[in-house]
Amino acid sequence: MSIKLSILDQSPVSEGMTGEEALKNTVKLAQHAEKLGYERFWVSEHHDTRTLAGSSPEVLISHIAAKTEKIRVGSGGVMLPHYSAYKVAENFRVLEGLSPNRIDLGLGRAPGGMPRASIALQDGNYRDIDRYPEQIDDLLHYLNDSLPAESRLHGLKASPLIETTPEVWLLGSSASSARLAAEKGLPYTFAQFINGEGGENYTRIYRNNFKPSNHLNEPKNMAAVFAICGETPEEAERMASSLDLSLLMIEQGMSSTGTPSPEKAAAYQYSPYELARIKENRRRMIVGTPEEVKGKLERLSAAYETDEIMLVSIIYSVEDKMKSFRLIAEAINN
Repeated sequence: MSIKLSILDQSPVSEGMTGEEALKNTVKLAQHAEKLGYERFWVSEHHDTRTLAGSSPEVLISHIAAKTEKIRVGSGGVMLPHYSAYKVAENFRVLEGLSPNRIDLGLGRAPGGMPRASIALQDGNYRDIDRYPEQIDDLLHYLNDSLPAESRLHGLKASPLIETTPEVWLLGSSASSARLAAEKGLPYTFAQFINGEGGENYTRIYRNNFKPSNHLNEPKNMAAVFAICGETPEEAERMASSLDLSLLMIEQGMSSTGTPSPEKAAAYQYSPYELARIKENRRRMIVGTPEEVKGKLERLSAAYETDEIMLVSIIYSVEDKMKSFRLIAEAINN
């Protein structure tokens, strides 16, 4: 099975880097990915954080689509419970109208930040995640002009009226998200970079319970995983050390101004517990030489029964990051 590669970029901010630089790096990476033949380039939604600059995927998608020519561009994802399904439909119809057949709308229900960010996004109201399935239905109706006759909003149109529709994906890292994607008959992306356990089983639940819909006739899924590639094992480990330490800092609530450098990671005095956590976190990652990474991606593809893998990479140096994605693309395509 040939593997298609895609990228999810969270616009990470490295120590000493500004938010402006992080956003520019995301655009630069999207252009690089297009030249390398990557299938999709998604951007994320995170709030109230100094270490990730991507807070508004809709705005960033518009800019990236204008700076590229053919790669699919999308959200990974829009945290729908924060928003009006109608307004999300309008945003993505505008994006699709500007870049027909190139826009993906990935949806999630996670808060994307700490509680105070959710309070601010909801303007002090309660964030009702129980309405998420209903919101998905509403969004699909708006995108496809299919509000039922009994709806109190029957006849409502999401502007602009266009000929094509964004491709809608459900994102998740649990059995419940897999079941929801199957029930709605939508494509599903499992976030292994968030949850290193159970992904194969959850995806199997999705595929076994999939109900064909007007949007999709048969199951369609991806797996998203941290991936870092170097020319040598030592180079790969050097690049990955920044992510190892960064994840530890998040888990332990350490203050951070961005992704730490490999030099800082090398100087850090790890406790036995922290070394065990690094080993556990590596279950969410693929790290190695081009040959090693290719083999691991092929096994991941077989395990998830998919021909498309989405790569997530947090590396201190943008040059190393671009090199890593190039090495992976070359390994898979050769």
